[in-house]
Amino acid sequence: MTDATAEQDPYLWLEELTADAPLGWVRERNAEAVAALAESAHFGALNAEIREVLDAKDRIPYVMRRGDYLYNFWQDETNPRGLWRRTTLAEYRKAEPEWDVLLDIDALGAAESQKWVWQGADVLRPDYRHCLVNLSRGGADATVVREYDLQTRTFVDGGFELPEAKSDIGWIDIDRVYVGTDFGTGSLTASGYPRIVKEWRRGTPLSAAVTVYEGKPDDIAVGASHDPTEGFERDFVTRATDFYSSEKYLRSGENLVRIEVPDDAEIGAQWEWLTIELRTDWTVGDQTYPAGALLVTNFDDFLAGQRDLAVLFEPSPNTSLNHYTWTRNHLLLNTLEDVKTRIEVLTPSAAGWQREPLAGVAATGSVQIIDTSPDDDDEFMVNSSGFTEPSTLLYGHVGEELEGIKQAPAFFDAADMVVRQHFGTSADGTKIPYFVVGPENPSGPVLLNGYGGFEISLTPTYSGIIGRGWLARGGTYVVANIRGGGEYGPDWHLSAIRENRHRVYEDFVAVAKDLVDRGIAEPARLGIHGGSNGGLLMGVMLTQYPELFGGIVCAVPLLDMKRYHLLLAGASWMAEYGDPDDPQDWEFIRKYSPYQHIEPGRPYPPALFLSSTRDDRVHPGHARKMVARLRELGYDLSYYENIEGGHGAAADNEQLAFRWALTFQFLFDRLASDDV
Repeated sequence: MTDATAEQDPYLWLEELTADAPLGWVRERNAEAVAALAESAHFGALNAEIREVLDAKDRIPYVMRRGDYLYNFWQDETNPRGLWRRTTLAEYRKAEPEWDVLLDIDALGAAESQKWVWQGADVLRPDYRHCLVNLSRGGADATVVREYDLQTRTFVDGGFELPEAKSDIGWIDIDRVYVGTDFGTGSLTASGYPRIVKEWRRGTPLSAAVTVYEGKPDDIAVGASHDPTEGFERDFVTRATDFYSSEKYLRSGENLVRIEVPDDAEIGAQWEWLTIELRTDWTVGDQTYPAGALLVTNFDDFLAGQRDLAVLFEPSPNTSLNHYTWTRNHLLLNTLEDVKTRIEVLTPSAAGWQREPLAGVAATGSVQIIDTSPDDDDEFMVNSSGFTEPSTLLYGHVGEELEGIKQAPAFFDAADMVVRQHFGTSADGTKIPYFVVGPENPSGPVLLNGYGGFEISLTPTYSGIIGRGWLARGGTYVVANIRGGGEYGPDWHLSAIRENRHRVYEDFVAVAKDLVDRGIAEPARLGIHGGSNGGLLMGVMLTQYPELFGGIVCAVPLLDMKRYHLLLAGASWMAEYGDPDDPQDWEFIRKYSPYQHIEPGRPYPPALFLSSTRDDRVHPGHARKMVARLRELGYDLSYYENIEGGHGAAADNEQLAFRWALTFQFLFDRLASDDV
């Protein structure tokens, strides 16, 4: 094994983000990739069809309620950077609602000569007139923040405003905000996030903001928030000590009161209730509550020392908590059972918490709670879809019949496609679920997708891009639910972090081999795809299991695990991967770190690497250096780096379509025996 970083990394210069030499290298690689892939006979049609999916006028405009209005952000061919707009429920029910445009990002960018990318807005409750708009240059996580008046449709002169940074800002009231940002030297953590949170009053300079809390340099971040719910106004301060652990405080005047829950638990406060979601077992008195459980108690009683905890959800070997949210009088609980979703309605009463299934929602596929309005009533929206079933948006109130308020179009013909769930067996005997989508007897190329990290679950959802660009052209699509994800709760994740990271890769290999054993795929026509942490997965497959695959697409990846913690937000992920500067941690990290495992003369399959210059989360230097070293050794690979796009590697639908078209064209070129 060659340890390229032990003494000197000859490609360290490619980490210089925007220097002339690295950008010149990027332009040369981009030109090669475009010539090899985008100039092929089928690329134009492929790109156009994917763009048609992304820009479709009849796709569902998903909304969130804020007061009397439903808000939506919309991008299409006419509005590539997007429109922030709103409408009423009565209008939204119509096939073609009338939208009130609040902010045109394309027009704003043209007026200010900036390529703005929308990153959301925080609207002040309960008047919903003022908001804090986040705008990114090119799609980076760092944003510019400006106060905007929804009545006058103008940015507020002298209002709250922050220059570009990875800021955390939120309303207290019309005249005050909590703000964490780059206040100057020493104000950020090693991960690049705010270390100090302050209370900032309207009409005063940022330098006059009063410090509320100050964390330590090796923390991940600190932040504060205000809950304006009438009768239950509360202020919270959080100190994130690692990616999964944080100290939680209630701010009472000048005092901070510690909320005594496990550091790795997630909490929520709604009216009189405190919810506690556990990631590890928690013993209280003589009772132990298991990892993955959701508990509830009276907020004030808990702070006073009482521990009367009710269990709202307790996991089983094949079930996990996926999400929960409140309506005015109920709690909606979204759970997974062997990666299939269900929703229950929980209602507090004098006799305890009552529960029943949410009627009218399919128990298969994926069901997501899109929005509720807990300030007002029991209204909710849920989205139901499956690999071959386009989304249906359902609207209703708890206890009433659901209304199918929107239906997404079908972007591909799924009449002859089947969806199957299989289980492979990993090296330690663990059964690993995966879904196969495509013809019953597949003979074309197979694309296997995986992630395996940060407790993120991959559930059965409809993708017009995958359907139109891959399935409709004879491909088969596979999703692997490997450990490291959250499909079976926190234990599924925690069993594959740090020194047990190898299980992620063994699980993925188990799925790949099971596909071959079942006759669904063979190595020559099995391609794999993953991004970010999934890109790390792709790098490991490339360097350690090359014989299993015919082509690999590796997007916005981590690859140099010797230096990942030194690049951009990398230090925030050491709870997941370990600390490369600790010799004991490096001992298990080095066993899989792809950049350190590049060797000459191995049967590496062809690979396409994708990244973004404006990615300020995972440094594009990972992909650049990997490609440079592989090129030096003569391997077959392509590299495309979008200048814009941030961690998503695309700032608008045109860029996103192009990126996916490159992906599919590359895979068809390498895996398919016939033209598509």
